[in-house]
Amino acid sequence: MLDKLSEIEKTALDALGSVQDASSLDAWRVAQLGRSSPLMQVFSGFGALSKEERPIVGQAANKVKAALEAALAEKTEAVKRSALERSLSGEKLDVTLPGRTIHHGRLHPSTQQLRRVLSILAEMGFQVYTSREVETDEMNFQLLNFPPHHPAREMQDSFYVEAEGREENPVLMRTHTSPGQIHAMREFAAMNPKDPPSIRIALPGMCFRYEQITARSEIQFNQVEGLAVGKGITFSNLKGTLIDFAHRMFGQNARTRFRASYFPFTEPSAEMDVECFVCGGKGCAVCKNSGWLEILGCGMVHPVVLQNGGYDPKIYSGFAWGMGPERQLMLRYKIEDIRYFWGNDVRFLEQF
Repeated sequence: MLDKLSEIEKTALDALGSVQDASSLDAWRVAQLGRSSPLMQVFSGFGALSKEERPIVGQAANKVKAALEAALAEKTEAVKRSALERSLSGEKLDVTLPGRTIHHGRLHPSTQQLRRVLSILAEMGFQVYTSREVETDEMNFQLLNFPPHHPAREMQDSFYVEAEGREENPVLMRTHTSPGQIHAMREFAAMNPKDPPSIRIALPGMCFRYEQITARSEIQFNQVEGLAVGKGITFSNLKGTLIDFAHRMFGQNARTRFRASYFPFTEPSAEMDVECFVCGGKGCAVCKNSGWLEILGCGMVHPVVLQNGGYDPKIYSGFAWGMGPERQLMLRYKIEDIRYFWGNDVRFLEQF
C-alpha cells in the first residue's frame, strides 16, 4: 500500500507539471484530489487493513494529500502569473481614451434659492429662526388675527390632524411660516418682559395647503418670512429694507413698486412687485403684459399680533413680509410648472 501511495504521488506530480492553464488545473484537481481519485480510494479502503497497518498507511496517505495540495496551490499562483503576463504582453491599453465622467450630486434648486435668500438677509442683519411644521389652530390662525370663521381662512385650506379632545384647537400642518412670528416674539419677550428686546429674524420652512395641484399651485412649498420688531419702526423702514433686498437679489438696477393689499396679520399691507426680468418692463407673456412680477407680500405687524406675541403695540411696532423661493425661481427662469420642483425629474434638476 505504501508503494501504491508513492506511485500515486509521482504520477500526480508528473501530470501537474504539464498543466498550463486554469481549466487544465481544475481538471487535475478533480482527477487527483476528487472523490473518485486514486488517493481518495486509498482512504476509502482503510476498513480492509489490519489495526497495525491503518496508522502507518493513514499517515503516509495524509502526507501524500498534503504534498499534492501544496503543489496545487503553488501551481495555481504560477498559472495566474502566467495569465497576467500574457494579458499585459498581448493586450494593449489606450491611455488616450477619455475617462468616465463622475456625476456629482448637487443641491435641489429650491434649496439653492432658499440659501441665497437667507444669505442676503443675513448680510442685512437678519437672524434665521426655524419653527415647527405641525401647529395648533391657535398658533397658525387665531393668534395671527384669523379668528374662527374668518373669511381669509378660505384662502388657506388646511391639512388637519385628528386628535381627540382638541376640537376647539385642532392640530394641522402649518399653512405659512407666520406662526413662527408668535413663537419668536414670545421667546424674545420672555427674556425681559418689562422691556423686550428688538427682533430682526428670517423664518424659512415648508408650508402645506390642501389645494388642487396645478401648474401654478402645489400642496407643499417653501416660504421665507421676515420679521422686524422694535421701537419707532415705520413703513418707510419696511420699504427701504425690501427695496435693498430686491437690489441685492435681482441687481442694483432692479425697479420695484408697492401695491395696497390685505392680510389679517398686517395693517397696512402691500404687495411688492419687481420689474419683469424678461421684457424689461415692456410687457410680455411672463408678466401678463403688465411689465411687473409680484415677488412678496408685506405690511406693518397688526397690533393684535404684537400683543399676542408679548409686545405692547403702544410702544413697539414692526413689519413683516413673506416670499416663496420656488415662485422667484419660476419668474427668473420662466418655469411654467411648479410641479417640476417635486417631480424628481433629473433632467429638470440638473439645469440648476
